[in-house]
Amino acid sequence: MPNGSSITQFLLLPFPDTRELQLLHFWLFLGIYLAALLGNGLIITAVACDHRLHTPMYFFLLNLSLLDLGSISTILPKSMANSLWDTRAISCAGCAVQLFLFAALIVAEYCLLTVMAYDRYVAICKPLHYGTRACVHMTAAAWDTGFLYALLHTANTFSLPLCQGNAVDQFFCEIPQILKLSCSDAYLREAGLIVVSGCLSLMCFVFIVLSYVQIFRAVLMIPSQQGQHKAFSMCLPHLAVVSLVISTGMFAYLKPPSLSSSSLDLVVVVLYSVIPPAVNPLIYSLRNQELKDALKKLIQSVVFQQQYLLPTSLHK
Repeated sequence: MPNGSSITQFLLLPFPDTRELQLLHFWLFLGIYLAALLGNGLIITAVACDHRLHTPMYFFLLNLSLLDLGSISTILPKSMANSLWDTRAISCAGCAVQLFLFAALIVAEYCLLTVMAYDRYVAICKPLHYGTRACVHMTAAAWDTGFLYALLHTANTFSLPLCQGNAVDQFFCEIPQILKLSCSDAYLREAGLIVVSGCLSLMCFVFIVLSYVQIFRAVLMIPSQQGQHKAFSMCLPHLAVVSLVISTGMFAYLKPPSLSSSSLDLVVVVLYSVIPPAVNPLIYSLRNQELKDALKKLIQSVVFQQQYLLPTSLHK
């Protein structure tokens, strides 16, 4: 079998043999990708253009949308191209870049969700406890953590000798699938980093849980139902996104081997890597009236400009 130094390309998970199913896969992923681009793009534009949304909560939401756009753009275009052109190949450099970017953005998003839990805690339990500068620093720390994590894992993963061929059992390059190709004892070099990553993930999870315990305790002490409703409306979208990301990620990486199968693994990976970036904008916009108003204003301004420019162009 080839070793790591002789591998020039990897073979991603093969798509269905029939051309109809390949095209179905392409159009399905294209629809999800366009929905993610539209939803996250609207949120980024609305937060950036509307001065009423220049608050810590929406600053974090803007960064979450950027991370979602980056993560889904890292994996879906290549998968759609492979399906459209009936190929499986990805270069070794392309695989390394894809693995690095996806790992960096996913970890940064998890860290940002942890920071957003703290933001909700401060907004409800300790109003005006910190300013915009602290938000910028915490967001920068989340991005830095993700990229440092990805750099260490990518460098270590691609330095391992590969003895199990070059066929990746997934539709994109990710660390566990590359480790499966390594020699039987070589993956132990990665074990230390995995243990550290697991401890950090557990710490973030515990921090989120403790933050929400304090939040719900404070909300239940609010005397008016209107105040409770406003506090819950602020927290529920974030809690829904956190639950979606953590539940799908934990099932993907911690499910027992007896439940593993190629079709189930593919569905689970799609659930945690593709669905959240497309669904998160919908979750955040459903119960947020300020964001709804900003999006409505943005769409109306775009439509008005189009209606104004069309007669002008016809007149010319």
